[in-house]
Amino acid sequence: MIELRTAAEIDQMQAAGAFVAQTLSALKDRAAVGVSLLELDALAHDLIRQRGAESCYLDYAPSFGSGPFGYVLCTSVNDAVLHGKPGPYRLQDGDLLSLDFAASVNGWVADSAVSIVVGRAREEDLELIELTERALAAGIEASVVGNKVGDISHAIGSVAHDAGISVNLEFGGHGVGRTMHGDPHIPNDGRAGRGFPLKPGLVIAIEPWFMRGTDRLRVDQDGWTLRSANGGRTAHSEHTIAITQDGPITLTRRIH
Repeated sequence: MIELRTAAEIDQMQAAGAFVAQTLSALKDRAAVGVSLLELDALAHDLIRQRGAESCYLDYAPSFGSGPFGYVLCTSVNDAVLHGKPGPYRLQDGDLLSLDFAASVNGWVADSAVSIVVGRAREEDLELIELTERALAAGIEASVVGNKVGDISHAIGSVAHDAGISVNLEFGGHGVGRTMHGDPHIPNDGRAGRGFPLKPGLVIAIEPWFMRGTDRLRVDQDGWTLRSANGGRTAHSEHTIAITQDGPITLTRRIH
């Protein structure tokens, strides 16, 4: 069911958006060569406790995962793009790291993701990250009253296709509210003018994620981490936004 939020409810969601944004900024600052993925998860866990927030991932057990996720942060490295389960792996020079974090504050959820390079960066990795960020910006720009979900999908997909990237449609954006994943589903490619009409009060997460040289995924042995089928590098960018009569509000906007 698609739910619309009042202006007062969107104001209440600002706290969750700010916390998620601040946490991702702290994680970006902490990520460095030699730091383990478990250390990043522990930092996120500490910040959740300090804020009195709740994790959206810890007990999350959807049909596409293998049991409860068990951590509060998704850490996807290099050819991993989504649902990366933290482990003892220590970041190495040149790793492309995607961090995906969602939390609930006072009963309202926000969800966001960012990709960075640890240490010395390959130019092609920076280009892939920038491509997801540009696609995210295009999706947000299309999130106006009078458009439809297909307009968001088309805006994202057009950025990918112009760069020669094939788009996987298995996972995409989604509604956000009292829970992390709700309707509508927002594919990262689609036809303009199709789907649910965008109305004031609709709160959604838009999340382009791209892979080099393939649009196919493979599931890691941990039952959660999704990797590019060809081992190519990947990147992921995401914001939670609220659609209003005056235009979209990015609830998870980061300072850096």
